[in-house]
Amino acid sequence: MNDLWIFEQQYTDNGSLTVAGVDEAGRGPLAGPVYAAAVILPFGTEIEGLNDSKKLSEAKREKLFDIITGKAVAYGIASASEKEIDGINILEATFLAMNRALKQIEGSFDLALIDGNRNKGIEYPSVTVIKGDALCADIAAASILAKVSRDRYMYTMAEKYPQYGFEKHKGYGTKLHYENIAKYGACPIHRMTFLKGIV
Repeated sequence: MNDLWIFEQQYTDNGSLTVAGVDEAGRGPLAGPVYAAAVILPFGTEIEGLNDSKKLSEAKREKLFDIITGKAVAYGIASASEKEIDGINILEATFLAMNRALKQIEGSFDLALIDGNRNKGIEYPSVTVIKGDALCADIAAASILAKVSRDRYMYTMAEKYPQYGFEKHKGYGTKLHYENIAKYGACPIHRMTFLKGIV
């Protein structure tokens, strides 16, 4: 069994309990939704290259997306919109997306392992795992599903709003993105609470 299962073993009691890994993608960008995924892999599953999504190339994440969804016992992918982010703040919107992802697999897990150090907004039994996307197989898998799903969405937004270059930066606050906001103003998928003092 590889190292990504050692941490989870203490929560699963050697597989007698079912855990779901949960992670998000897109808390920091200036535009687009925040995405979250919840994943249950068969305990001990080996997936070559499984790691924190931020440490993988886009091509590798895309390949792993299909492997993970094919092997998972269950998975859920959900989002909270930029309007919801503006309305309730990014942290609460992240919990909202996570709860929506968990709801898709409701009844199939005993405990949710949440990446990070906050879970006060999670509606299901849960524990936090700091740097869980690099320590736990289920969380690493969730990080990939969330990241790939958000990137795919931002590619569709790049076609709808080509002037912003979303296909290059996925909505993050790069120099190019700030320049395009200054030139064209905000578009409907920008998070206005993230652009205070800019537009």
